[in-house]
Amino acid sequence: MAEHFVRHRQPWKSEEVAKLKILAGKGMGLKAIAKALTRSEESVQDRARIDGVKIAKLR
Repeated sequence: MAEHFVRHRQPWKSEEVAKLKILAGKGMGLKAIAKALTRSEESVQDRARIDGVKIAKLR
């Protein structure tokens, strides 16, 4: 079974927030953004809500 690395309760760095905004602006989905940032989907979703960033809902 592959290891799934997700950081637990680590504070967000300004570079990560900037990358979140860039990736969301490009229209990437939640799962792809979470993988790119090595964060859980819930963490990314919460941070996006705090910063007012809209994440595309891929169908």
